[in-house]
Amino acid sequence: QLQASGGGLVQPGGSLRLTCTTSRNIFDRRHMGWYRQAPGRERELVARINNNDDTVYDESVKGRFTISRDNYKYTVYLQMNSLKPEDTAVYYCNRWPPRGDYWGQGTLVTVSS
Repeated sequence: QLQASGGGLVQPGGSLRLTCTTSRNIFDRRHMGWYRQAPGRERELVARINNNDDTVYDESVKGRFTISRDNYKYTVYLQMNSLKPEDTAVYYCNRWPPRGDYWGQGTLVTVSS
């Protein structure tokens, strides 16, 4: 129901743009978030964007990542710059707070030289 894409292998310092597409009933007038789960760790919130476009970021990505939304395309984006090896994870999108039945496959981001 929420399809994340745009992951891949990138060198440290590089950039990627993740895209999450969904349906109107999931997206419309809802707060949305990007989450990630690194190997051996719990899933965590990376960034969220409220329905009024206010944004909140985890301290670890502040100044490097930018979340945005297109309310006409029911799409959320995550622009990731200055990537670090510790950003390696599977990235997911969901509402914020998340609904358990909305977790999709996610998209793998690997930051490595």
